[in-house]
Amino acid sequence: MASAPGSPVRVRFCPSPTGNPHVGLVRTALFNWAFARHHGGSGAQFVFRIEDTDAARDSEESYTQLLDSMRWLGFDWDEGPEVGGPHAPYRQSQRMDLYKDVAQKLIDAGHAYYCYCSQEELDTRREAARAAGKPSGYDGHCRELTAQQVAEYQAQARTPIVRFRMPDETITFTDLVRGELTFTPENVPDYGIVRANGAPLYTLVNPVDDALMEITHVLRGEDLLSSTPRQIALYKALIELGIAKSVPAFGHLPYVMGEGNKKLSKRDPQSSLNLYRERGFLPEGLLNYLSLLGWSLSADQDIFTMDEMVAAFDIADVNPNPARFDLKKCEAINGDHIRLLDVKDFTERCAPWLQAPFAPWAPEAFDEAKWLAIAPHAQTRLKVLSEITDNVDFLFLAEPVADEASWTKGMKEGSDALLRTAREKLESADWTSAESLKEAVLAAGETHGLKLGKAQAPVRVAVTGRTVGLPLFESLEILGKEKTLARIDTALAKLAA
Repeated sequence: MASAPGSPVRVRFCPSPTGNPHVGLVRTALFNWAFARHHGGSGAQFVFRIEDTDAARDSEESYTQLLDSMRWLGFDWDEGPEVGGPHAPYRQSQRMDLYKDVAQKLIDAGHAYYCYCSQEELDTRREAARAAGKPSGYDGHCRELTAQQVAEYQAQARTPIVRFRMPDETITFTDLVRGELTFTPENVPDYGIVRANGAPLYTLVNPVDDALMEITHVLRGEDLLSSTPRQIALYKALIELGIAKSVPAFGHLPYVMGEGNKKLSKRDPQSSLNLYRERGFLPEGLLNYLSLLGWSLSADQDIFTMDEMVAAFDIADVNPNPARFDLKKCEAINGDHIRLLDVKDFTERCAPWLQAPFAPWAPEAFDEAKWLAIAPHAQTRLKVLSEITDNVDFLFLAEPVADEASWTKGMKEGSDALLRTAREKLESADWTSAESLKEAVLAAGETHGLKLGKAQAPVRVAVTGRTVGLPLFESLEILGKEKTLARIDTALAKLAA
């Protein structure tokens, strides 16, 4: 039933261009891509295909966004949009004549038939089946219509759909993630493959494209598991018609769960890929975390590169149990990847958040030398790149952004006296040495019976506007003596008011 032994691995990623890409979709793309690249030495290929047959939901904007997202994530594909290939076109909306032809061949061979049942009739019979404790799927009413029955339906101007005729047999297959699975015929009724208006359904176009593109392995979400026996039966019919060569192997990836252990859906805010891009996640950090939703490199290594993942990835190692999306762990892993960057790469990746619309300072206020000096210190602290704006704004704003909560927390009773002493010590310090600035504030603290932690708190708020931030004394050195002392004077005036 599976692809012929020794045949090159061919996997596909086939999203619909509807709305923003979500992280569950990215995880599916990642596992398919990693599987293909792992087997790359034997000619494996990763096919990127667009399933855009639903004109009411698909959009060109979403299509463009999908391509941009794939490029941003670092995925390359061997066949698909912008790349081409022997099975072009790779957008289903451009393959409609092909689906129409296959549907007709299935009808002519007896593998499919016209169904004239109205929705009301279907609902009535399904309700009766449920009341009788029977399966409520399609009951095969139109399977064996006589010519007279067909004529009567046509006289009523009924427009039929096309249904695939499921074989009356148990279907068993070995899932690459879940092991052997069996579906009995009463639980897999005949199903629609073409709408009444002639438009092909996903249930037809997806297996037909897989067959024609000679896909060997279908790795997809667990939510599609129930449709697999239907697709296997259709593949066998396509093989009989000479359209398919074999039935691919299937592997169903575990659900990604969100808050409250509910399946993460496209409507959940934390599922949107765009959110992670806007917050400044690195592609490699996000992919590292998503790979852990159902797979792991080893029991004691959470941080790794995509090259390391590709070298180790085996679909048999995927855990079938649902995986919970943990935003805090995702951020932590991304922070680790930020620290793995060389400083030059880090400074370049931060660039979008150092200019409009993110930066609150005027473009001419940005000082490249100060930024390059502070960057190594900032790199050790960030979880996401967007945090850089608030961490360095004190360098480029005329006055620091001081919210009332930070001011209240940092300026305790006696802070004015401490600040006056700190200013005096800093006035005579060596401003080419962060260590000298630290000793100055430490000495000020000792004068007032305070340890360094408490002594530096009002200095930090006075100079940066915040109670937490980058290493203080390196920040003071980079800001410079004149601005630092002026901000302390401003704070003292405010305290005296």
